[in-house]
Amino acid sequence: MNDFSIPGLTPLLLSLKLAGLTTLLLIFIATPLAWWLSQTKNGFKPLFEAIVALPLVLPPTVIGFYMLVLLGPEGFIGRSWIGMGGDTLTFSFTGLVIASMVYSLPFVVQPIQNAFEGLGRHILESAWTLGARPIGAFFSVVLPLSAKGYLTALVLGFAHTLGEFGIVLMVGGNIPGKTRVISIAIYDHVEMLDYSYAHKLSAGLLIFSLLLLLGVYLINHRWRIRT
Repeated sequence: MNDFSIPGLTPLLLSLKLAGLTTLLLIFIATPLAWWLSQTKNGFKPLFEAIVALPLVLPPTVIGFYMLVLLGPEGFIGRSWIGMGGDTLTFSFTGLVIASMVYSLPFVVQPIQNAFEGLGRHILESAWTLGARPIGAFFSVVLPLSAKGYLTALVLGFAHTLGEFGIVLMVGGNIPGKTRVISIAIYDHVEMLDYSYAHKLSAGLLIFSLLLLLGVYLINHRWRIRT
């Protein structure tokens, strides 16, 4: 059954909405976390970095399983959410956003952390000697100079979330108009042996992801030339 007048439009729009919202929320979470990781001398820093990076090596189904347990009605997060008057998180768009944030966390944190670490302490110290307060120096000096890292984080986080499959299927299932994103739609068409349409959706996602990454590399290349 086609979605609206354009087949596949609803899953595509839902995927863009999920990727956009997930990436936006991750930027707010990743900024203080990346700053702490870049500045701390805590001996447990490698442990925290390993935890943040876990989604890079864990199979999505493993993450999806534990998110399903945590977000379910009997899970810690799911039970607390329902206790505050919310609906069940599993098989819902809200649940997908939470699970996607966990899945894409390292793709947003690591580029920002690398950008912070590349600045050097002397830049902040110079701002402080000129009378800037720590928080003011962060917003007026650190963030502008870390724009390259933020751009990379935005694109990687968005593209990674856009193509996720295992976690979406585990946590959100396949509910048309609610949790049926583009990757699930492709899987459905393959199951129906509709390879022609699955190819169209896959090719569109491939081209879109390539253009996103190409844009980042071109901008980074121009920044390197200017500096």
